[in-house]
Amino acid sequence: MTDTLSDEHGTSLWQGAMQRLRRNPGAIIGLVIVAAFVLLAVLAPVLAPYEPATSEWISEVTPSDVPGRSPEHALGLDPFGSDLLTQLIYGARQSLIIGVVSTAFGLLGGALLGLLAGAFGGWVDTLVMRIVDILLSIPALLLAVSVAAVMGQNPLAIMIAIAAAQVPIFARLLRGSMLGQRRRDYVLASSSLGLRRRTIVMSHVLPNSLGPVIVQATLTLATAIIEVAALSYLGLGAADPAVAEWGRMLVKAQDRLQSDPHLTVLPGICIAVTALGFTLFGEALREALDPKSRR
Repeated sequence: MTDTLSDEHGTSLWQGAMQRLRRNPGAIIGLVIVAAFVLLAVLAPVLAPYEPATSEWISEVTPSDVPGRSPEHALGLDPFGSDLLTQLIYGARQSLIIGVVSTAFGLLGGALLGLLAGAFGGWVDTLVMRIVDILLSIPALLLAVSVAAVMGQNPLAIMIAIAAAQVPIFARLLRGSMLGQRRRDYVLASSSLGLRRRTIVMSHVLPNSLGPVIVQATLTLATAIIEVAALSYLGLGAADPAVAEWGRMLVKAQDRLQSDPHLTVLPGICIAVTALGFTLFGEALREALDPKSRR
């Protein structure tokens, strides 16, 4: 009698997560939205029918009327005499660049603080966490507005302002994840083998603690895009009012809400759909990486 044995190959955490993501409709929808947003931003010079931030058709705009759809302008013009479709496409690029860079800044700053607190513990952990608690006590948007107001109206100021509000979130998350990893058996085994603490932290504890941080970064991108629009809406965006940015397009079209509602509805839809895409994908990724959700 011959026994037939079937080999069962184990899967890593990320391989299992990818398998669960492929079975999650929300993840697929979110990924499609995010991919479309990124492609739109990257290919803006190719897809946009005209140059951005131009006032070539300003003579056609009157205080009481903005020209609507026409064969030359698929969505009409904006209050500055620019092609509205072009402004929306280039607004995606502006939101993507500021959102990604600000999230990267916040992730790096928060990871540094979280690494210090989680690796050293003791008085270092106490000091870092008290700094983080102070930052967390200030509402995120208020902190971003304060930093942007101090640094002036420029894209770098917006990036740093949004990043400053994200730093304490990433710091606490990485610190908590590292504290959980430090209690694992492999850390005790590594210490028993004589490995230095720096080696254990950098080669084992930190890599195994990054999963929740990466998920949070995906979710934070959605918040960053909304905060970019909010800062521009409050007048803290780029100094040039004709620069293509969804939040600025909202505030500049407020006085035409009744006569030309599409000028505010279209940028609002772009912001909402993009934030929804990142949120759906981030939530699906969080669930896929959660051991409790494994089937």
